[in-house]
Amino acid sequence: MELRQLRCLVAVSETLHFGRAAQKLDMLPASFGRQIRLLEDGLGRRLLQRTTRHVELTDAGRDFVEAARDIVARADELERSFREGHQDNAQVLRIGAIDSAAAGLMPQLLPHLRDAHPDIEVELLEQKTIRLLPRLLSGRLDVAIVRPPEVRDPRLEFRPLFVETAVVAVPSSHPLATREALTVDDMADEPLIVPERRSRPHSHDLTIKLFLEAGHTARITQIAEEKQTIVSLVGTGVGLAIVPKWASRLAVGGVTFLPLRQPSGRLQDRLALSAVWVRDTRHPARDAFLEVLYANMDALAKTA
Repeated sequence: MELRQLRCLVAVSETLHFGRAAQKLDMLPASFGRQIRLLEDGLGRRLLQRTTRHVELTDAGRDFVEAARDIVARADELERSFREGHQDNAQVLRIGAIDSAAAGLMPQLLPHLRDAHPDIEVELLEQKTIRLLPRLLSGRLDVAIVRPPEVRDPRLEFRPLFVETAVVAVPSSHPLATREALTVDDMADEPLIVPERRSRPHSHDLTIKLFLEAGHTARITQIAEEKQTIVSLVGTGVGLAIVPKWASRLAVGGVTFLPLRQPSGRLQDRLALSAVWVRDTRHPARDAFLEVLYANMDALAKTA
């Protein structure tokens, strides 16, 4: 039995809906359901009676959830009091980063931070923008590197960093793989692999907009969630994919990465990165991190 499982049970007891409870805890529904099953299997009792349309607590579940709610509340209070009492001394910095920043920016930046501030301990969480922003607002993260959303919460401060270059992942056996660079016209009739829009709107829309502006309709043949999966699918010959330049560092065989040429002045072949944190909050370690980040911005942008 784990605290995370208890949190899931408490959340579903309050909403009586798996989807809303998963959203409340910033979890995927499948992962949320797995935690409930693990809890029930560990206890050897059914805590929830559920159908496709209805969720309710069993008698055992009603008894158990009261104790679970008390444990979760005490754990939250313990964490809150500890952090408030030790924040300045501990110098723990909780950074969230999208996959692009976690793989491309952070490995270059963290050595500079350690040199300048060896007393700061970094906890790094890699997640999507839509999952990082709620964690900032709830206090579970101190700063994050994200794709700036179109609609921004006024409680958050966004600071533009730089834009990443998009490249084209092509199967190495494909005739286009011999080119020095590609244009959208070159890919007009090719099957494409794109991310799912709900979780990665920037990456998804990048491909769609590039093709529309060039007078073409993107031929989407496959949707995949993670960059590693997308690049792996390219390697099997499923299709081509427009990805951030950092993805070329993934160790996937059978894939060639080519520059994407666009008419001068267009920025759609770029992917923006921003630093974000909660407005009007004090955090010395976060401010030190941002200072190091801005001091190394030019060098970081050249590799993006």
